Amino acid sequence: MSVVLAIFATLSFPIFILGSMKIAYYPAALMFEGRRRQEAIFNTEEPLISVVVPAYNEGVVLANCVDSILADGYPNKEVILVDDGSTDDTRQIMERYALVPEVVLITKVNGGKASALNAGIARANGEVLFFVDADGVFAPQTIREMLAGFDRATVGAVCGNDEPVNLDRVLPRLAALMTHVGTGFCRRGLALIGCLPIVSGNLGAFRRHVVERAGGFREQCIGEDLELTWRVHRMGFQVNFRPSATVYAEVPATCGGLWKQRVRWARGFLQTVRIHRDMIGRSRYGPFGLFLTFNVGAMLVVPFLQLATMVMVPPLVAAGLSPIGSTPMLIIGWLGLFVGLVAVLFALVLDRAWRDLRFLYLVPLWPLYSLAMSAVMVWAVVLELRGTRAEWNKLHRTGVVSRPGMHAEAQQPVHVAPE
Repeated sequence: MSVVLAIFATLSFPIFILGSMKIAYYPAALMFEGRRRQEAIFNTEEPLISVVVPAYNEGVVLANCVDSILADGYPNKEVILVDDGSTDDTRQIMERYALVPEVVLITKVNGGKASALNAGIARANGEVLFFVDADGVFAPQTIREMLAGFDRATVGAVCGNDEPVNLDRVLPRLAALMTHVGTGFCRRGLALIGCLPIVSGNLGAFRRHVVERAGGFREQCIGEDLELTWRVHRMGFQVNFRPSATVYAEVPATCGGLWKQRVRWARGFLQTVRIHRDMIGRSRYGPFGLFLTFNVGAMLVVPFLQLATMVMVPPLVAAGLSPIGSTPMLIIGWLGLFVGLVAVLFALVLDRAWRDLRFLYLVPLWPLYSLAMSAVMVWAVVLELRGTRAEWNKLHRTGVVSRPGMHAEAQQPVHVAPE
């Protein structure tokens, strides 16, 4: 029993520490909210926007994505579909839109996601560039909500809010809770204090001149969205978050799919840290440079400490030296789950995601999820040190859409899975 308690406290402790920090900085961030005023930074109320959709073997989901973008009521837009050398029916599905005036089709040899995005940028005419994954389904008014995020001339990019669309299994349902915490909750606070570190590839918008000045996406980095965001900060622009601009996208439904996705993300983070290591802790980059000290420490140090502690627990307990041999440590272990539950509830309230309250029974899985994410980072470090080649390695798409009413948001019917 002592081993179980020790492991429980070990797994819950990082949640207690990180969760407490996240809850603590949010009220402080709100102090900045009232200082912001909406500024007119575009020449017209409806500037031309270009939505770039890179696709590699996305035949299962592409139509839902394009239909939802076209169904958005924003009038002044072009949709650029980039086929990155697909071997399935992606090209054929794109050709269905050949006669739609605002749709542009591009076919290129396979070069990876960043390469496909840059090809779309080269063809785009918009004052604002949107980058959207091919499995994303726009909620109504997504484009206008994203444009509203450019509320100051200093804002160079805006990150949208993404939520899982395939809620037919346990992992996606857990991901829904984690998304509300990591995206809806944390990104709100980080954006308010000028420290949002990423404009997600699921839904991001950049002012065209900012992307051009940055030189587009770095094609040698698999964390292209993260790396470009850090360059935007380096140039002195701010990154905003627009929680009311929502895109629904697939998340991994299997442990194998989740592992591959998160290892790729972790390697993208490590590559970005290596490229921009001179920004860490540097006040010349404003609050963001100082925030990176905490961010990099939490992402790199905590996983190794958590796994090291897990390895040490069984032999210590066997030797009669329980690492939690005091009541306070057990209390902290329980507090970890409590703080996690509070963070989830707070995030659900902020997002007004009342239907996702039914997934609260999965909160006890958070410690195991935390341990898995620590293992992901450690393995990513190993792969980077080995110099293992990193590839797009995108998620296998299923086309499952299980959120109620989603089929009404696209022009074509979609596959609706039972809840």
